[in-house]
Amino acid sequence: MYWDVIEVKPEPEHRLFVRFRDGLSGYVELNDCDLTGVLAPLRDSEFFRRVFIDQGAVAWPGEIDLAPDAMHAEITRRQSAS
Repeated sequence: MYWDVIEVKPEPEHRLFVRFRDGLSGYVELNDCDLTGVLAPLRDSEFFRRVFIDQGAVAWPGEIDLAPDAMHAEITRRQSAS
């Protein structure tokens, strides 16, 4: 799909740089209030840096992942507002 992630880099303060198959790239910021439940392990900086791509999605060990379509929409919306 066009929103498949092809590159991901962890940044400080729970921020990710992501690049999608269609060429769109930008930053996704995860707020502490979002890092609860299954996402709670991402509060740990060392664990957060273990991010990888799994079948086009941003993922971490333990079957934690983020929906690429939602990240794509967020980056598109942010860039359109600029």
